[in-house]
Amino acid sequence: MRLRNKPWAGEYLAENPQIVIQDPQSYKGKWHEIFGNDHPIHIEVGTGKGQFVTGMGRANPSINYIGIELFESVIVHAVKKVKESEANNVKLLNVNANNLTEYFAPAEVSRVYLNFSDPWPKTKHEKRRLTYKTFLDLYKEILVEEGEIHFKTDNQGLFEYSLKSFSDYGLKLTYISLDLHNSDFEGNIMTEYEEKFSSKGQRIYRSEVKYEKK
Repeated sequence: MRLRNKPWAGEYLAENPQIVIQDPQSYKGKWHEIFGNDHPIHIEVGTGKGQFVTGMGRANPSINYIGIELFESVIVHAVKKVKESEANNVKLLNVNANNLTEYFAPAEVSRVYLNFSDPWPKTKHEKRRLTYKTFLDLYKEILVEEGEIHFKTDNQGLFEYSLKSFSDYGLKLTYISLDLHNSDFEGNIMTEYEEKFSSKGQRIYRSEVKYEKK
């Protein structure tokens, strides 16, 4: 994905601290203070322009959502969507997902969403895939017992790789669809990429897995 530089992005994020949380490390283990409640926390790793996390926030007011996006020039679009939605249960972090355990305490998150992640198709880049075992370790550290990962992609190769990675790790597969938009799945919230790919007739793959009891 080619990113257009937005020189104003950093300033814009700083002007919206009620949405883009500054110094997120200081809220590790205390995210309930940000939301003002003890509702479950779901995070989306790679939230992009924010259509999914904002839609989920509107649809599920009793769940707190945190969208995580590394690139300033992308997350600014998510900030605008959250502002327009007026959803007070959606926050954003402009941080690197490699450092999740710096921002969340053990068992602080109930679910992780991975939507249309970069497939990193070259073998030498396998460790960058968000379903690689080191990332599964990270998610395990912050998730509650039997916490879940919900995964969507248009990339068949990444989907097959991820299913094997989940299985090798010992995760329990609870849902799978090889053609989500022609399935009986209800309540699907689409991302921007999902709308684009599905409009071209491409299949959308989806799976749900959870960590087994310790």
